[in-house]
Amino acid sequence: MSADVMTRPRPRAAPAARRGRPRRDPGRVLRLYVPLGMYLVFTLVPFYWMLVFALRPAGSADPVPWPITFEHFETVWNDIGYAVFFRNSVIVGVWSLLVTTVIAVMGGYALARYRFRGRSLFMVVLLCTQFVPGAMMLIPLFSIFKTLGLINSLGSLIVADTVFNLPLSIILMSGFVSAVPFTVEEAAMVDGCGRLRGFLAIVLPQLRPGLIAVGSFAFIHTWNNFLFALMFVSRQDSFTIPVGLSYTIGEYSADFGALAAGGVVAALPVVCVFAVVQRYLVHGISAGAVKG
Repeated sequence: MSADVMTRPRPRAAPAARRGRPRRDPGRVLRLYVPLGMYLVFTLVPFYWMLVFALRPAGSADPVPWPITFEHFETVWNDIGYAVFFRNSVIVGVWSLLVTTVIAVMGGYALARYRFRGRSLFMVVLLCTQFVPGAMMLIPLFSIFKTLGLINSLGSLIVADTVFNLPLSIILMSGFVSAVPFTVEEAAMVDGCGRLRGFLAIVLPQLRPGLIAVGSFAFIHTWNNFLFALMFVSRQDSFTIPVGLSYTIGEYSADFGALAAGGVVAALPVVCVFAVVQRYLVHGISAGAVKG
């Protein structure tokens, strides 16, 4: 072999990181981020204007709230009575969350673990109830609550919201229970553990994502429900936030500052709940939809 061949420099190999790095596709970036950015702007602009109306002084038309004032929040909280509305919404939402979660756990466990005649039909009926609008049930529910003496009480709202939250909650919880292997419960029974104790000690701790998903779904749906609160309650001291918010709009005029401040107060708990449990909520809904 000649000397010039031996001394010829070899081509340098590309670094491993550079060889494995995928090439950027400008078209993919445009297809992905431009629609997402437009949707984000479309979603956030109404919230921004709500904050602008809530924080800027009355009579101002500036697009930026300066100087910032909290007079509208004081108006809705003290003068309109939002403190009472907020308390009522919390009571109804928490009780509906608790009752819905407990019944959904029991119903979901029964559907996932027991095989009985009519089980498939019962699941279909639960799904079909989601197509029934709440407005169609107002007259029967009002008649029942009037007979039971629940009109103008928060109990009617708790019962109505719980009933409408249960079908989807049971279906979701059934999917979560099905994801827990029954062999784990059988092993506990062999060791002398009863069915109830095995469920509480073994199955229930593994249902935490499902409990959070079902509970947050029930709370948010109850918090935002306007129709039942409007029809079953007529006393101002029993109003919830959606009904109280509607009373900021008069027949011929509307206090947009107070309306926006009330909207901020109404949206804040829901936003906080979503921020805390959003990963459990997405996982819970997807798992409950494909299991079982």
